[in-house]
Amino acid sequence: MTSTAKPDYWSLLGLSPDSDTSQLKRAFRREARRWHPDLNGNDCHAEERFKLVNEAYAVLSDPRRRAAWEGSLSAEQTSCEPFAVDFPNFEEYLEVVLGIESRSHDVIEDADTEYAPQASWPATSPPPPPPPVQASDDLETLVELTPDQALYGTSLELELDDGTLVEVDTPLLAGDGWRLRLAGVAPGGRDHFLQLRVQTEDGLRIDGLRVHYRLELFPPDAALGCAVDVPTLAGPVTLQVPPGSSSGRLLRLRGRGLELEDGRRGDQLVEIVVVIPAELAEAERALYRRLQELSLDPDAL
Repeated sequence: MTSTAKPDYWSLLGLSPDSDTSQLKRAFRREARRWHPDLNGNDCHAEERFKLVNEAYAVLSDPRRRAAWEGSLSAEQTSCEPFAVDFPNFEEYLEVVLGIESRSHDVIEDADTEYAPQASWPATSPPPPPPPVQASDDLETLVELTPDQALYGTSLELELDDGTLVEVDTPLLAGDGWRLRLAGVAPGGRDHFLQLRVQTEDGLRIDGLRVHYRLELFPPDAALGCAVDVPTLAGPVTLQVPPGSSSGRLLRLRGRGLELEDGRRGDQLVEIVVVIPAELAEAERALYRRLQELSLDPDAL
């Protein structure tokens, strides 16, 4: 038996399949505004719904992907990609969806890399992974995929506890952390979930065409700036971290993600994570105390 996840993008946007382009855009703007996480801080489900709304628009607004998705529904196979490709960045969101002019201080100048001179700072964090499917008593299997398997999709054969073999086709442009639901295939009619892991040995996480990497820095390096080697799918590059970099800041390495046969290529996002050593020498503690004093009283210099 074969089971795949088939989201109904028309229903997510409150539209019928015969809706035209203008209706699609209006519905998208309405639902994006309604579920944007910045506007729903107290709703833990808003981020999940926001992701699905973007994914639906990305597929339905692209004739090629829409035709592939509609064809996959009739063939009971999933072959759509997430909204991460070709979806507007956050500044465009503010201007088009929320009607707010983007702030100039959100734009950070280009950073230097030895082998990737086109690196630049994006204004916001990357889109979240596809929302987790809520499960209570259901079964789950961890499945590891290579970047190529996640990019182009692959067929998996899963043996359930009762000996039933289930063939599953993973979607194109899958990502690390995705959960696929196999509805009603487990004993007793329960659902079975596949948790996808798409990571390389050097810590690169794959999500569609994008690659994510967490760069850990000690406070002096983050405060003063430094040059550091970071891995990419094509080999390491030397990255110049700007001074004053805080945890959560992102550096985008353009074109360092995965590439499709039609030439589309994703980026690599490097997230800065400032870490404190677990153990500090007495001289280091003294320096931190001095910094603390200066932060409370700048005139104490």
